[in-house]
Amino acid sequence: MLILAQNACDRTAQSARVGPFQGPSVQLLDIFLPIRRKILYNREAEVAMTALIETLTPAEAAVVSHVTMRDVHRVIDEHILPESLYSTDQTRSFTSHACVFISFYFRAADRLTSEERQRTIRIASEPQGSSGSRLVQDAFLTIDLGTFWKDVEESLDRLHAARAMVISDPEILSGTPVIRGTRVPVYDVAASVASGIPVDRILSAYPSLQREHVELATMYAEANPQRGRPRLRTALPPDVTVLTQRKKRCTPPAA
Repeated sequence: MLILAQNACDRTAQSARVGPFQGPSVQLLDIFLPIRRKILYNREAEVAMTALIETLTPAEAAVVSHVTMRDVHRVIDEHILPESLYSTDQTRSFTSHACVFISFYFRAADRLTSEERQRTIRIASEPQGSSGSRLVQDAFLTIDLGTFWKDVEESLDRLHAARAMVISDPEILSGTPVIRGTRVPVYDVAASVASGIPVDRILSAYPSLQREHVELATMYAEANPQRGRPRLRTALPPDVTVLTQRKKRCTPPAA
């Protein structure tokens, strides 16, 4: 949450011309009034997140941060995040803490410049002192990062729940990922949501599911996108009855 706090002096110009009295023989002095910007780093939220630090794939980081995959890759390509928050060894990965700053960077785009957001991330990601908060004096804004920490923590909890909900058992649909306790493929549910089918219709089609299952299935599919092209079926299933067959009629070429 961005809190814009403006002091009384902020309502005036940043520079003011003042003097003991006005008169033609008095030279006015330029006095620049300092303006403060405070960036509050929520120490309690950071402590709560410590136990949740883990390595996330770009897709998982996008889901937790509520941004697109393109945005997630941008923070590396454009050097927006400190290198301590991600890795590019073999594959790209992020710490859960990185999601806080990814979320902040893009959600604050309409309030702060890119330089201001990157400076905030750089300062907030540094090791914290004993004060429990990080204050940066720069202009007139007060930025509270606590909301971003809370949102990421809640998203991580949901991601953990989605992981626990999905199983892959060779005895069930040949190992197709399904929702635990059912034979419902998790990607089928997510595809139904993506195609715009109302949740009530999905629940009617799968009576064993609850609304929570549908929501978590969507999150799981977004965090674990299927790769490659859909497998082509080379033969019909054994329980299919062919009602009619049509062969393409070849017309002989004209003499």
